[in-house]
Amino acid sequence: MQINEHSTYQALVQDLEYLNLLKLLEELPGIMDKVNKREIDTLGAIGYLIRQQAEHKKVSSVANKIRTAGFPHLKELKDFDFSFQSMVNKSQMYDLATLAFIERAENIVFLGSPGVGKTHLATALGIEAAKKGITTYFSKANDLLAKLRQARDENRLEASLKYYSRYKLLIIDELGFLPIQKGDEKILFQVIDRRYEKKSVIVTSNVQFSDWGDLFEDPTIASAILDRLLHHSHVVTIIGDSYRTKDLIRKEKDNLDE
Repeated sequence: MQINEHSTYQALVQDLEYLNLLKLLEELPGIMDKVNKREIDTLGAIGYLIRQQAEHKKVSSVANKIRTAGFPHLKELKDFDFSFQSMVNKSQMYDLATLAFIERAENIVFLGSPGVGKTHLATALGIEAAKKGITTYFSKANDLLAKLRQARDENRLEASLKYYSRYKLLIIDELGFLPIQKGDEKILFQVIDRRYEKKSVIVTSNVQFSDWGDLFEDPTIASAILDRLLHHSHVVTIIGDSYRTKDLIRKEKDNLDE
């Protein structure tokens, strides 16, 4: 490389560093080597570098959406043991993973005892949505209600409701697992009502619908929440052993078979 070429190259490196085009900077030496060996022309080299940077930006954007969604773990559908939890329809889950339900502003409710895989499935669908660039937010029900309760007490409930309403997919996990405070049903109603027929909600709960009147202080509001949540929804009821203890259960069954 001649002196002028070297100076131009160094200036290019500095500009790429300044613009934070790190993927392009990483690929530059290799592609320049190919240009010098006449394995690729200048226009082809520029096109290659831009494609690599664009792909890197796309991957980074997806990773950022997954990170900011607040998922408790990064378990996907491929990680779910459908052979253990036979009550879960694998075809249905992968059909939901096409995310057509979000385009139709439909909801999903996972019902079942603790440990049967409700959170895993809800998270897996959320991750799939985030991968497709769909704004997604995951929260434990009590954490969400606590934040909204605090916002109400600080006279900023409207702003908080708008914040959670902006996500195309909202996942509310473990509704009913911990006691609901008086007045929370009114807050939750506002969350669900604002999204009704506009944006999707995934809810996981260990409480059957017939018991939601006991879960909340006001049975009338509980009924209104259910009405909006279930009007356009997919209800997945899971009856089975705890997914967390599956290895222990299988070991016990193997011992009995010996």
